[in-house]
Amino acid sequence: MQRWIPVLLLLPLLAGADPAPGARDGEIRATADSFLAWDAVNEAWLSPDDFWQSFAERRRGKIWPSGTEFPPYADVNEHDTFLYQHETGPCLMYFFHTRWRRANDVWRWDPAFNEYGGCATVFD
Repeated sequence: MQRWIPVLLLLPLLAGADPAPGARDGEIRATADSFLAWDAVNEAWLSPDDFWQSFAERRRGKIWPSGTEFPPYADVNEHDTFLYQHETGPCLMYFFHTRWRRANDVWRWDPAFNEYGGCATVFD
């Protein structure tokens, strides 16, 4: 019976434990001089732009060249990605369910992505 007591004492701690920093894809670590995103596939902290590039490369859709104008609707397919260059900065867009959306709105990375670059104003 004694050998079960340590395990039973640890169960409540393990059940409610938060994942370690950098355990969730798209998690943000922001400091005064850096803004990094965790890439769970490559197990590395990357700049948001590098994170978006890594994400786009592992998806099954087309990666459109970045720009200030969206690709022609007739040429776009489900799961395509496009780095929209808004006047306030870049924002990765993801074509999902017949329209362009911020990639973070589909993949639910850290909410801080919605304020990065042009993502806060992409639909203005």
